Amino acid sequence: MRFLADFAALMALVYASAAAAAAPAAQPKPDADRGKQIATTVCAACHGATGLSTGPTNPNLAGQHGGYIAMQLAAFKAATRPSPIMQGMAASLSPEDMRNLGAYFEIQKPAESVAHDKALAMRGQQIWRGGIKSLGVPACAGCHGAAGHGIPAPFPRLAGQYADLSLGWLKAYATGARPHLVMGPIASRLSENDMKAVAEYISGLR
Repeated sequence: MRFLADFAALMALVYASAAAAAAPAAQPKPDADRGKQIATTVCAACHGATGLSTGPTNPNLAGQHGGYIAMQLAAFKAATRPSPIMQGMAASLSPEDMRNLGAYFEIQKPAESVAHDKALAMRGQQIWRGGIKSLGVPACAGCHGAAGHGIPAPFPRLAGQYADLSLGWLKAYATGARPHLVMGPIASRLSENDMKAVAEYISGLR
């Protein structure tokens, strides 16, 4: 399908952009201890002191790729990823602070959750592993890995995220409320039930 060919070309562009972003060599090595100081005083109320969130409205950050966290914090600060709350939280963070936070959360133990609806999760597994060819939907595993651990830095770890949160992200991508060159076209091809299935499967990945 034309969409899959375009998707492959887009993925090549994403990888090239990520490599270019990682190219600057003058950056100091991230300081996880400094990141811990910020995490425990600024981030803990919503995301937990070790990145295990305090409720399903906030994502787990433990085990997330440090580079991805830094990228998203920069997007929040620049308002290119809309979120009034996170824009305010990121406003005072320097690029070094963002990298330090990413380094801290990356080494924390990830969430160990389970899927609660077996039938729904099995449908989600089919989409995750094989996509939906008739709709031009690629397999989620192609970017996020078979176990949902992601591919640093552009593709995040999703394993163990709350199902309701993942569903909300997919809906936001589909409607354009969260603009994204890759996920927008993909999510817009999914039915709400398929979104729920993928989200349920994600919640049980480790």
